[in-house]
Amino acid sequence: MALPDFFLLGAPKAGTTALHAALAQHPQLFLSAVKEPKFYMCDGRPPPRSQQRGPGDAHSAQEWVWRRGEYEALFDVAPAGTLKGESTPFYLYDRQAQRRIAADVPHARLLVVLRDPIDRAYSNWMHLRSDGLEPIADFAEAWAAEDERVAAGWAPFWHYRRLGLYGEQLRDLIELFGRDQVHVLRYRDLVETPEAALGKVCAFLGVEPGQIEQPARENSRSYVPPGRRTEALSRVVRAGAAAGAYLPPQVWRQVSEPLLRYLQKGGARRPVLDASVRMRLVEAYREDNALLNELAGQSFSDWMGTTSRGQFAPSATES
Repeated sequence: MALPDFFLLGAPKAGTTALHAALAQHPQLFLSAVKEPKFYMCDGRPPPRSQQRGPGDAHSAQEWVWRRGEYEALFDVAPAGTLKGESTPFYLYDRQAQRRIAADVPHARLLVVLRDPIDRAYSNWMHLRSDGLEPIADFAEAWAAEDERVAAGWAPFWHYRRLGLYGEQLRDLIELFGRDQVHVLRYRDLVETPEAALGKVCAFLGVEPGQIEQPARENSRSYVPPGRRTEALSRVVRAGAAAGAYLPPQVWRQVSEPLLRYLQKGGARRPVLDASVRMRLVEAYREDNALLNELAGQSFSDWMGTTSRGQFAPSATES
């Protein structure tokens, strides 16, 4: 069977797109052309609408690769002798996905990319705002709405706080695969010391180092400031995305492209998250952060401060 030898996982907006693109350069590695196929988030059937209730969720779910034959076909074209991989960051958060991977590919190596959970959540919210999908214009208010949204069946991309509970997610992953099959990589290291970070990744995968260039800025979006124009355009986008759930995904993407380009026009500089807001929200991670330190064998205490650490582009959201 053509199945991956390794997976890139972690959390959305933590650098997996950039790492995917970097590793795809390596002659001994093959990365699937489809990024985030989400196959192991499914169970041999399409993602249920009951878990795709947020703006744009049902439209996005049409692009998930849930048929096994289509998933295996992603790796059929891999050159002989290369290690095959794919990147779906949600696999770390989704425990059922973890179990399905363990049952299917128990030997898999797992690259876990982690980013300061507040920075990650803020970038996640900004991404959805820039796409016209997030209806709440204040990050802290959107964060507070999470429990209600989860109960209503909004997809994982809206789980701003929960996605950053890396300690308990990593604990469950290690219980399934063992510590030797898991490599924890900091987003900050990809930003500040990419050569060393990528060298460790190559060593973990058992391929020759020095074959990869620095990760490029990937999957960034311009900051969209609030205002009447933004809110009006965003309402149109959300209505279109809802209708797009009943059309082939490429149809709505083609129709929405000029609208999103107009919405994101200008590229305003992203505001820095207020330190007092950050400190209030970071308390949600204090206990989990202690668990993460223990499991990863390194300190993430810098995440508990008032200052964000490391980003590819201050004016944009990151992958």
